Amino acid sequence: MSLAVVFARASLGVVAPLVTVEAHLANGLPAFNIVGLPETTVKEARDRVRSALLNAGFEFPARRITVNLAPADLPKDGGRFDLPIAMAILAASGQIPTTSLEQLEFLGELALTGALRSIKGALPAVLAARDSERILVLPAGNGIEAGVIHPCPARLAPHLLAITAWLQQEGELATPERVMSKDRDYSTDLCDVIGQEGGKRALEIAAAGEHNLLLLGPPGTGKSMLASRLPGLLPPMSEEEALEAAAIKSISGLSLDPENWCLRAFRQPHHSSSAVALVGGGSYPRPGEISLAHNGVLFLDEMTEFERRVLDALREPLETCRISIARAAHRVTFPARFQLIGAMNPSPCGHYADGYRRSSSEQILRYLSKISGPFLDRFDLSVEIPLLPPGELSRARPKAERSAQIRQRVLAARERQLKRAGKTNARLSAAELDRFCPLEQEDAEFLEQALHRMKLSIRAWHKLIRVARTIADLEHEEKIGRHHLIEALGYRAMDRLLQQLQN
Repeated sequence: MSLAVVFARASLGVVAPLVTVEAHLANGLPAFNIVGLPETTVKEARDRVRSALLNAGFEFPARRITVNLAPADLPKDGGRFDLPIAMAILAASGQIPTTSLEQLEFLGELALTGALRSIKGALPAVLAARDSERILVLPAGNGIEAGVIHPCPARLAPHLLAITAWLQQEGELATPERVMSKDRDYSTDLCDVIGQEGGKRALEIAAAGEHNLLLLGPPGTGKSMLASRLPGLLPPMSEEEALEAAAIKSISGLSLDPENWCLRAFRQPHHSSSAVALVGGGSYPRPGEISLAHNGVLFLDEMTEFERRVLDALREPLETCRISIARAAHRVTFPARFQLIGAMNPSPCGHYADGYRRSSSEQILRYLSKISGPFLDRFDLSVEIPLLPPGELSRARPKAERSAQIRQRVLAARERQLKRAGKTNARLSAAELDRFCPLEQEDAEFLEQALHRMKLSIRAWHKLIRVARTIADLEHEEKIGRHHLIEALGYRAMDRLLQQLQN
């Protein structure tokens, strides 16, 4: 047989489209051509496949070999096509049986010895193979990724010879060992934070309603400690959410820890990160920090040190929960549903209270103007984290609440939100706010007057109602009351600071 067809999977965002690998052997001068929009790494497969076949003891056909990767308009990159190309050549030259190839898919990078090296993006390929009811043959190094899927349609091979022996029914390929989801807790706990009861309360509200939170205060007051405790307050991820997050890690080339792969991500990029590092991109788009934080938390510490255009690039993903990156040949969409936590100092010197101020009002306004108003509008809550009062560290304190206790209240509030609207309060649209969060006429007039006094936008009106609805849910209240609105207005520390400086 001089023509053979083998199936493989490309990597395009978090999906793995089917690629048909066709190998044709023709008479003529020996040549080896790969067509079908291959990137440089795919073109280099010619040398890897030739050496791997010869070193594994197979005959490399001295004929005109043409390998087509279809569809031709889909970009292919990486070494993942080495194995399917080698299998197609072996099948076309009659060195392996072809009877079962229609039920199989192959992915793997070949070493020159014929050994298989692990690839990036194996998890989406396993999910796609399961949907197509085919068995996917993978390198043994991708066993942990494949093991999170049950039932798993994958088989693992350490070497090319193991696959050919399996096809000839002379051996068996290993099935990935199932990676079980364990009930593990986070290593950080909110009871470790001394004082800062206001910050803890704001963190609980943010966790309950999936609200974005800005922590404002001098250095060393516990802003980073509070932010790092947020994942421990959030509900456990569902299996679907955990697989989505694991798939993004897979295509990014990050290792999957079998012990905590189902825990929510906490990403903390450095303030020198570029827009591409944060939102994703590149000539062949890769996910950025906002996608790696999918279904988890993105923490921006020292927020005023980030470039303004980098922060503004987050505005659209915060609203749409995804990021689309367009290139000349293709468009890739990555999921980016994350909870944003920001932390910043109130002035260049780090302080703003009387007795500590070492910066003028003009200097502070110039410092805060590094962050655009539309980006600040994306935060539902902004809370002051002050210096601890004298004697707070040395006095005997009652035992603080643990994260597990607060999480129970968060879970109960989330359950009420999902039962009422099918989503968290932070995701409610304007129409849904009118339906699920009605205000009494007197309360609406009170909130509008407060809005005008603080010179807030209509977006702030909606955010205040969402936060008030979450506070009511934490208190098991059916309706939003005046005291809920007052507490929600209290979580506008940045607006009060800007108003104070401008007056």
